[in-house]
Amino acid sequence: MSDALLLALDQGTTSTRAIVFDLYGKPLATASRPLHQSYPKDGWVEHDAEEIQASVEAVLAEAVKSCGRPLADFAAIGITNQRETVVVWDKATGKPIHPAIVWQDRRTASVCDGLRSQGLEPRIAKTTGLLLDPYFSATKIAWILDTVPGARDRAERGELLAGTMDTWVVWNLTGGTVHATDATNASRTLLFDLEAQAWSGEMLDLFRVPAALLPVVKDTADDYGVTHSALLGRSLPICAVVGDQQGALMGQGCIHAGEMKATYGTGCFMLLNTGAVRPVSRARLLTTVAVRIGGVASFALEGSIFVAGAAFQWLGEGLGIAGGPSAIEALAKTARPDHGVVVVPAFTGLGAPWWDADARGAILGLTRDAGLAEIAAASYDACAFQTRDLIEAMQADAPDCLGERAELRIDGGMAASDWFTRRLCDLTGVPVRRSEFHEMTALGAALLAGLGAGIYPSLEAAVAARPSSQLTVPVLDKPARDLAYARWCEAVPRVRSRP
Repeated sequence: MSDALLLALDQGTTSTRAIVFDLYGKPLATASRPLHQSYPKDGWVEHDAEEIQASVEAVLAEAVKSCGRPLADFAAIGITNQRETVVVWDKATGKPIHPAIVWQDRRTASVCDGLRSQGLEPRIAKTTGLLLDPYFSATKIAWILDTVPGARDRAERGELLAGTMDTWVVWNLTGGTVHATDATNASRTLLFDLEAQAWSGEMLDLFRVPAALLPVVKDTADDYGVTHSALLGRSLPICAVVGDQQGALMGQGCIHAGEMKATYGTGCFMLLNTGAVRPVSRARLLTTVAVRIGGVASFALEGSIFVAGAAFQWLGEGLGIAGGPSAIEALAKTARPDHGVVVVPAFTGLGAPWWDADARGAILGLTRDAGLAEIAAASYDACAFQTRDLIEAMQADAPDCLGERAELRIDGGMAASDWFTRRLCDLTGVPVRRSEFHEMTALGAALLAGLGAGIYPSLEAAVAARPSSQLTVPVLDKPARDLAYARWCEAVPRVRSRP
């Protein structure tokens, strides 16, 4: 089956994409549809789940057609998805009872605050690996059941189903025959027991989520049924489901303990594979399932940077630097090397390891000869400093996993910049590896689908099919690197809302 094809579906927050890959990780065709988000109230973010499903079916059909190969050549579909976004629907009609609530939504913040005030967060974190936050799915589900008239009673009677976007998509693609999720997505709900690898009865009771609502939890590479024949003309097996950041982790080949990746988009998600070890984080990082194969889970530490690429949108929109990212980068390259300016881009607070939602951004170290070039350069450096924050937190939490030979594998929009890659490498002191292909989330889903379909004999064989990559090593000397980082560490406390 060396000429077989794999079809990856990437259901994201702002778009849905499908990419056709050959067995060597080469993309052959792509289709994409943008998605509309609605904001009914301050802090509320919603999706139309039916629009998402329509986009799924459209991009799958378009990618297959654009590829120009017969459907018989397609071996399997792999699905990756925006995590934590959740929908509740009628089991009989398939109609959502409320718009999908997106991972960014903050409407249940007071519920989380109430549970935290009761001293419940340590127990929740020990069971689920997560912090108490409206980011995750559990409080969203309970809110829908409490808000839609009659929903809670119907859920108790087994008339409703719930799931994250992977579950919704699988249920629809299989004609309502499969209600399932995988362990990576389940581990983002606040309802999953990491040790037992099953839904936690204690968490279901605590968050008031009826067990009858929830999908079966499968391995990441597993049998998720087949697509209904009306979709593409014949059925295709769905052989993998994975959350987007874990999909990128697999696409980057980070399948062993100590391997880590960072995805630089609007923000940044960074994951360190810890293997069979399930660390308890002292830096309030998240512990999540990295992948589960053959019933055996590997875990990861995860940290997030709230503002990465968004800083460059601010440089354009807020400071009026025209020309987009390429112009901003060109300007940053002209900055004086010893400018001493520090930008702390805490526009929406600080993520891990600071976790200060009320912190706000600042520009520090301005002198008479500092200008837009220095501010632009400092904005790039802020991404590197925040990455170093996470690396050091992960090293403290999992010292046996992250050794001196560690490297950081990167993807996302900012990874396309040679200059940012060099700054990231020099300011963290960690070698940085970039693939020639940047759609790592979709690639991870495709490789896992190939594993689930039996095309690759092992996870190692699957990731060996990845495209080639380039390694950048640090050249900045350690004293200069540490001096720059010390300026950052002095600046951050000055923007925090609390010590």
